[in-house]
Amino acid sequence: MDAAFLSFYPALETNKGLLAKLQALKLVVFDVDGVLTDGRLLYTEQGETIKRFNVKDGVAMKLLPKWGIQVAVITAKDSAPLRQRMKELKVEHFYPGCHNKAEAFDELVERLGIKPEEAAYVGDDVIDLQVMPKVGVALCPADAHILLQRHCPIILSKAAGEGVAREVADMVLASRMSLEQAYELAQKPEFEK
Repeated sequence: MDAAFLSFYPALETNKGLLAKLQALKLVVFDVDGVLTDGRLLYTEQGETIKRFNVKDGVAMKLLPKWGIQVAVITAKDSAPLRQRMKELKVEHFYPGCHNKAEAFDELVERLGIKPEEAAYVGDDVIDLQVMPKVGVALCPADAHILLQRHCPIILSKAAGEGVAREVADMVLASRMSLEQAYELAQKPEFEK
């Protein structure tokens, strides 16, 4: 465990059960717009959507599965750039254009054979409240809607699109080992393949 890193999160001090929940996670589910992106939609003259992703999140989403924690993305939007990014990151559990996130989540945990409390969910807006009450750990970016902040025991220090997934991965991995140990895998040349 990396107690020095975890000490930045007062919720882990005041709610001792949260640490145990982080340690028990087998799945982390991310929303996209407002979590992995800053939530802005840019359109070209041809009407194509442009999204901006943070490369730090990519490292996190590739690192978690290497330590046995599956990654999923459930998002209401769908676009070619989003599909391309998920393909690059090899996100196996990808639900684009999903307006019933609770149903998608229920199907996913059943298919994976895990309990809902063995999952974390990271969202930023009211549609994400469909899933958050079901999971073991609910998290949101620093700039999430106030209703989300009321339902999340952990409000991250990062705002949308600024490395939210990386912060979540660091927290989950720090609950189990030192971050130095966790990132040994990311330092190997084959990690980027």
